[in-house]
Amino acid sequence: MPYNLTCMDIKVDSNSSVPLYLQIEEQLRKLIQQPEYRAGKLLPNEMDLSKNLGISRSTIRQALNKLVYEGLLIRKKGVGTVVAEDAVNIKIKNWLSFSQEMKSLGIEIRNFELHVSWEEANEEISSFFNIEKGTEVLKLERLRGNPERPFVYFISYFNPSIGMTGNEDFSRPLYNIMSKEYGVYVKLSKEEVSARAADEFLAKKLRMNIGAPILKRKRFVYDEKSVPVEWSVGYFRSDSFVYTLELERS
Repeated sequence: MPYNLTCMDIKVDSNSSVPLYLQIEEQLRKLIQQPEYRAGKLLPNEMDLSKNLGISRSTIRQALNKLVYEGLLIRKKGVGTVVAEDAVNIKIKNWLSFSQEMKSLGIEIRNFELHVSWEEANEEISSFFNIEKGTEVLKLERLRGNPERPFVYFISYFNPSIGMTGNEDFSRPLYNIMSKEYGVYVKLSKEEVSARAADEFLAKKLRMNIGAPILKRKRFVYDEKSVPVEWSVGYFRSDSFVYTLELERS
């Protein structure tokens, strides 16, 4: 596969006070934002960059690692390092709702589908809310994305103790509804993130091939009194979503 971004596109100045890895990082950052370099273009490998620029591979790797961390580049086994296809990059430091996450990134969110129903709680849902199995709980399904295409399918269940009726305007931010209409203030989110292949149902929802990789994000939400208020699961297109954990050692 020919390189779309060549070593000749990058220059380094060994006499500059700016560290070499930062010079490379900033040049790559600018280059991959240009239209001709975006959407899955392949970068030269570390060895070629090291040889042509006359600097160590560890310096090259330091520059690339920062851009991979930010979700701007993706390392693909057997292929190399490629430019991310406009992926959404979420860094988890302070918990935000999905709407807040997208707003902070300047991404306009569209609801492609929105369904409200009542369903009997299965063992997992009833155990989480500490209610009798078979109790009717409110279920909210939302297919969401940017204006161009959907990239996440959410399923949420709510604790009956909140008092939600199903007639709420769910085009509004969910936690705003809970706080302003029911006095429920969410405080804590515990999450489980895993990978799976898209089955026929999810492939159709997310407009992707059956068997394509999906990021599954399970969320358990509690209010300020540690009462469980929402159980949800989101299925994300893996080519449109990068999930980054930012942890600080004390």
